[in-house]
Amino acid sequence: MATIKDVATLAGVSFTTVSHVVNRTRPVSRSAREKVEQAIRQLNYVPSGVARSLKVRATSTIGLLVPNSTNPYFAELARGIETRCERNGYCVFLCNSDDDPEKQRNYLRALREKRIDGLVIASAGDNYSLMQGLVDNHVPVVIVDREVEGVAADLVEIDHELGAYVATRHLLEQGHRRIGCISGPSTMAVGTLRVAGFRRAMAEAGVPVLPDAVVESDFSSPGGYYAASRLFAGLMPTAIFAGNDMMGIGVLRAAAERGIRVPQDCSVIGFDDIELSRYVYPALSTVGQSIPQLGEQAAQLLLDRINGTASGTPRRQIVAPQLTLRESTAPCV
Repeated sequence: MATIKDVATLAGVSFTTVSHVVNRTRPVSRSAREKVEQAIRQLNYVPSGVARSLKVRATSTIGLLVPNSTNPYFAELARGIETRCERNGYCVFLCNSDDDPEKQRNYLRALREKRIDGLVIASAGDNYSLMQGLVDNHVPVVIVDREVEGVAADLVEIDHELGAYVATRHLLEQGHRRIGCISGPSTMAVGTLRVAGFRRAMAEAGVPVLPDAVVESDFSSPGGYYAASRLFAGLMPTAIFAGNDMMGIGVLRAAAERGIRVPQDCSVIGFDDIELSRYVYPALSTVGQSIPQLGEQAAQLLLDRINGTASGTPRRQIVAPQLTLRESTAPCV
């Protein structure tokens, strides 16, 4: 493997000149630069990222920590973040915490040791002290999707309560009254806020939330499947609001196994508007926003902090959800 000294020898210039060309730390004459660049191409020389970061005090790398990389929501979010970062000359290190605070802590420590320039994080739990430590140590942080109490950082998230309210109100406007709600874990603010939106819509319509109408599960298709199985065995709702689209897909499976027609017998609406929701059958009605665009927004907030174009108090971007109607909802008959 070629070294910087090999480049200097072939180009006929000093080691220092090659360093200035590679790291862009000082102007170099055009002729010297051309000789160095030609030698780099000829030797297929790859500069040391570690050495460069020590010189310029930047690594051009961003850390991205998500709670579940198998969830299409976070995959689409990561794509948006990566797109905006790559466009601005940054590489993204993706870490998956599996909703495990201990694993999250280990990844955060490893990313810090890698001297990342900034971090985008969707929290996996109450590991506040380590995240606060990142902020206190002047590592720019943007929190996305799940607000973390006690951490002063830029935030991008959809309005979870409003989205659930809009989804439930749509079901009510379709004449449904026996409505089930499949929520995420009550230990997570996202799950709590979406149940609050469901209850607000029901209360405004003067429709009581029936006993056992709210079933708690995890944000996954199996979680939605088993929660829907409980609802179909007891409440027999004419409509279900699922806490996210992956849960909604699980509801569709549970309904199909029982011969329950969607939407004729039971309407189903989800939350997030993941791309997959367009292609299941029937196509899933949902509330959400462009997930890649949310990722790009989060990345831009972080880049602004890194580049010094943003300063002062943390910025909050709360995105209003939009209702997208497809085949899985219909008037109650």
